[in-house]
Amino acid sequence: MILRSAVLAFATFACANLALAAPPTQADLEHARRVLAEAILFDGHNDLPWAIRTDKKAPGDVVAYDLRKPTEGQTDIPRLRAGGLSAQFWSVYTPGEATTGLARTQLEQIDIMRRVIERYPDVFQLASTAQDIRNAKKAGRIGSMLGIEGGHAIENSLGALRAYYDLGVRYMTLTHNTNTDWADSAADVPAHHGLTPFGEQVVLEMNRIGMLVDLSHTSAETMEDALRVSKAPVIFSHSSARAICNVPRNVPDDILKKLSANGGVVMVTFVAGFTDPEVAKVMQPVIEEFNRRAREVKTEEERNKLLADITKDVKVPHTSIAKVADQIEYVRKLAGVQSIGIGSDFDGNTAWPDGLSDVSMYPNLFAELIHRGWSDHDLKLLAGENVLRVLEQAEKVSAQMKRQ
Repeated sequence: MILRSAVLAFATFACANLALAAPPTQADLEHARRVLAEAILFDGHNDLPWAIRTDKKAPGDVVAYDLRKPTEGQTDIPRLRAGGLSAQFWSVYTPGEATTGLARTQLEQIDIMRRVIERYPDVFQLASTAQDIRNAKKAGRIGSMLGIEGGHAIENSLGALRAYYDLGVRYMTLTHNTNTDWADSAADVPAHHGLTPFGEQVVLEMNRIGMLVDLSHTSAETMEDALRVSKAPVIFSHSSARAICNVPRNVPDDILKKLSANGGVVMVTFVAGFTDPEVAKVMQPVIEEFNRRAREVKTEEERNKLLADITKDVKVPHTSIAKVADQIEYVRKLAGVQSIGIGSDFDGNTAWPDGLSDVSMYPNLFAELIHRGWSDHDLKLLAGENVLRVLEQAEKVSAQMKRQ
């Protein structure tokens, strides 16, 4: 999101224009909707809890933020249904720049999303396992798991990590836009050059309890170390390929090439600044300014005001669904069709491709891929079967480690 992508330091930009000239047809779109009706469409990252927490009219009020009606953000129930979503990792994001109250904020974020799930039992179903996700699909509900964004939330405590798991958290992004005491972020000056010994313990404990290791936002060295240490497949819950759009936040080729052996998945994001380098170029001054000033603020209110001030006059170029499809095809080329997924980052950004700007629009992306010749089998792997396999394998690794 601009709220979080604004703290990334960008390098130079290069983009391979792989898009086809002709747009998808109405038949492609109808085909996409049929595929998604059968498939489990599992999105790796949606920031609805933060949108509710920072809502201007009623901050943190789950009742007032009525998901049965149109919302100002990218997510509500009518649009979720139109988009064919079957499962979601809801990001329970907590800012890493804070110096106090990390655990409190994290617990409040978890509480917000759990209350949302409880408020709409005909729509959402809290899920703990891959089988729970499949059962929710059969019941016509959206299987819901929680994902912590930033290892700062555990405050260097494996006990806190285990407690979050018990509250429904099924992945943790090892860093956000700041280093932790045990892992380096892509958006910070390297402090550890990857994982520290305690960071390796965190990864192994996540393996043991069955929590997915998420490498979005981490430095390349942290990615490398996590792949070496982890006994279970990893995920990138909302990332893209650095070779296509050269930003530190994206995944380098050497990591993509190693991902297949790990069994992990890159869930490609829709965020324009991570998929289209022309957008990223425009955002660079904003990102640098936010990165410089965000660490000086003390409260969420100050942080949100800073963001509003430095983005109010930014004019973001238009970009297309084809750029996202290019990213997906590139990851497929290097890592294999078994290593791709979807990680939109809806409600965490404001810059989106035309036709892919809210949760109703997933079929448009799948229509683009159908137009490019993708088979229904491969589309279903992308939609959710790959990440479900990762979850199932993580559950098996957890059971084995607990027996040991």
